[in-house]
Amino acid sequence: MSIKTPMTLDELNALNAADATAAFGTCCTSDTWIKGMVEARPLSDVEAAHQVALDVWATCQEADLMQAFEGHPKIGDVSSLRKKYANTKGLASNEQSGVSVATEETLQALTDGNNEYDEKYGFIFIVYATGKSAAEMLELLQARLPNDRATELKNAGVEQSKITALRINKLLGLAE
Repeated sequence: MSIKTPMTLDELNALNAADATAAFGTCCTSDTWIKGMVEARPLSDVEAAHQVALDVWATCQEADLMQAFEGHPKIGDVSSLRKKYANTKGLASNEQSGVSVATEETLQALTDGNNEYDEKYGFIFIVYATGKSAAEMLELLQARLPNDRATELKNAGVEQSKITALRINKLLGLAE
């Protein structure tokens, strides 16, 4: 079934489990997180939805994080956003808007940095990109590259939770 977005919180709470799974799947691609959100319904308000999202995220293991990270395109790889992640396309479409005005040099540096990051840590660079220029994202990427893997798992998890919160807001029509 195609999920109507945006929807109200009441509509989200009223969805059957399969449709709620599909709706939450547009916010985060971790099966564990999605299941936790579906089971936590009914959600009393948006703040409760965000708190539950954080609480469920805090219970996720490394495999769950990896599954969530796989639901993202590499920063700077806008074609990947359109092709590979159609499930989150609608909610993710403007999250990387700062990349579209980047110079070719900056885009290449982002691509190279992402490749280096992925090789070093085993997952792509996750950053809350909304409102950030490509140059700012490149600066953040370069600042995080010297970290150890455990630090980067934590950093990426924090960034994932910010992205998920934005997507919950989009799902509920509270953000563009």
